[in-house]
Amino acid sequence: MDEDRASARLRVLLRHLGGRSAGAVIAHHTSGTVSPAGFHPQQFQYTRDNNILSLEQRKFYEENGFLVIKNLVSDADIQYFRDEFERICRMEVKPLGLMVMRDVTIAKSEYVPSEKVITKVQDFQEDKELFRYCTLPEILKYVECFTGPNIMAMHTMLINKPPDSGKKTSRHPLHQDLHYFPFRPSNSIVCAWTAMEHIDRDNGCLVVLPGTHRGPLKTHDYPQWEGGVNVMFHGIQDYDKNNDRVHLLMEKGDTVFFHPLLIHGSGRNKSQGFRKAISCHFADANCHYIDVKGTSQENIGEEVLEIASKIHGVKDVSLKDVWRFRARVVKGERINL
Repeated sequence: MDEDRASARLRVLLRHLGGRSAGAVIAHHTSGTVSPAGFHPQQFQYTRDNNILSLEQRKFYEENGFLVIKNLVSDADIQYFRDEFERICRMEVKPLGLMVMRDVTIAKSEYVPSEKVITKVQDFQEDKELFRYCTLPEILKYVECFTGPNIMAMHTMLINKPPDSGKKTSRHPLHQDLHYFPFRPSNSIVCAWTAMEHIDRDNGCLVVLPGTHRGPLKTHDYPQWEGGVNVMFHGIQDYDKNNDRVHLLMEKGDTVFFHPLLIHGSGRNKSQGFRKAISCHFADANCHYIDVKGTSQENIGEEVLEIASKIHGVKDVSLKDVWRFRARVVKGERINL
């Protein structure tokens, strides 16, 4: 599909956005103190009543803002997603709306179609092979514990963290995902992030600051790093550097679910290989869009619209239009989003 046809298709979809259907667990850590002990909530704020999570798991998430489920996604499915990613890298398939990202240190002369130059693909909702991740029953079973029964897939990514070039650009600054999202309430949003291989501190595992999901959304902007910063890698400017950090060591298929206000990031990839993970942010279909103008999110809102215009050639669309184009119902019915 050439660019003109893709742009036309996007305009049509923006005009006709109807609902569409898609077909012992613990959190491991290597630093900091994380424990549900002594947690006595008046009521649960961040999890829903059902029979999936144990009381201990619910308390852990309420207190810490994340929960790791071991061995949740099969090796076969992960290989399936890996194969499709490689086809995208070779430009054998070109899903509509897909955003392909490269590391800021890669020169334009090195843009040869291969997974060695692509660090992330975003918005794969039109790729039926990768989007199947968002519809996996084993994923949605847990997502429903945080969103309720009407579930929207809002934002999709496959991350291919490259070996660091020496300029530390492979790291991701500490941030809160809610900074990117113009919809609320935050307690009805959750990310599912699945390791596609062994992930540890050497190849840049996730690092989280437990309990920070109970705080406010902080101001984000590009960090002032000497080696450069990748596009849209905003970071928190004033987080508490004394907060305990937990490094999530994960095996292939392990999945972490976390709150959009949880402060997290990842270190640089000091290995020689690429570190892959696939993720989706889900939201309760009852969530509503907000106007970010005049808020701390205005900067990212403007950047999203600028990128949408550059990639898809569409003008005069709102931030809500962009997000409604991305959003897909994966369980229940589409309501507000």
